[in-house]
Amino acid sequence: MKKSLLALAVLGTMAGAASAQSSVTLFGVVDVNAKYVKNDGFDNRKSLGTDGINSSRLGFRGVEDLGGGLKAGFWLEGALQPDTGTLSKFDFRRRSTLSLIGGFGELRLGRDYTPIFWNQTVFDPFGTNGVGSSINLSHNTGQPTYVRADNSAAYFLPAGLGGLYGWAQIAAAEGSPQANGKFASGRIGYAAGPFDIAAAISQQYLEPGKFKQWNISGSWDFGVAKVLAQLNNEKITDIVAPFQEERRFLLGAVVPLGQGEIHASYIRNDVRSSDSDANQLALGYVYNLSKRTAIYGQGARINNKGASAFSVSGGTSSPGGPTAGGNSTGFELGIRHFF
Repeated sequence: MKKSLLALAVLGTMAGAASAQSSVTLFGVVDVNAKYVKNDGFDNRKSLGTDGINSSRLGFRGVEDLGGGLKAGFWLEGALQPDTGTLSKFDFRRRSTLSLIGGFGELRLGRDYTPIFWNQTVFDPFGTNGVGSSINLSHNTGQPTYVRADNSAAYFLPAGLGGLYGWAQIAAAEGSPQANGKFASGRIGYAAGPFDIAAAISQQYLEPGKFKQWNISGSWDFGVAKVLAQLNNEKITDIVAPFQEERRFLLGAVVPLGQGEIHASYIRNDVRSSDSDANQLALGYVYNLSKRTAIYGQGARINNKGASAFSVSGGTSSPGGPTAGGNSTGFELGIRHFF
């Protein structure tokens, strides 16, 4: 609902002169699916799930033209649970930022995605969603700044630099380094025509240790298929950890077929200090009923080794396994709508 009166009512009354130069948008995504997961050592689980190809959300965003090429913008976005309709704990922890935008680029303050995670998700054929997500094969998704960072300040390079783009971010610990993850990250990339390549690096303080990441990702759109590749390294230093360093490789593709798309990926996670590796195969199909509504089906299988116990339903913390070294298989059939 573009420039919605409802959004204006929720956010408060604006003066006539200000609203003439401002825009506010109410937006969201609803994604619901039927899911089946079988983890070795446990009974299979059938459920009504969410977020198969996109994360369900509700948000408000707006921009005000300040004149002289300068703009102010805000973005407030929170997660939805459309399978239950739960809103009792609704907040804006998906994103809560205020920006100043101009010819110099963008200065963005608040809670936001980290550059290191963004460089993973945009080069994942499944967008780090659903049973085929690439971060299913990470032992470190519980780190406080793995996906987003609180108390962050970020700078984005302006557009029009001949294909060059970049983003730097720092986040304050505010007296509690372990909880808030004193953090720094940066991303630099180049896109031209069908080609796109980017690299990112990050460091999070754990007190006394550090969680360090780097990744290199790229894609090439051949028309008949878009091929994506990614190499991600995650390491915990100065702490004795069972999976102290791991390296994850992804090779994937998105193949357009009329109103539909085939999504596929192969991921391997190599634990450097032990034989606790894992690999994942994922395949999906998305059919666009319109520009906003799509139906989809997808499946994935994870083969664990050693002490690894990854699940297609999300990392190693999912209830019901699998047992260490076991396999995990999952399928989703769903529908997604943008508004």
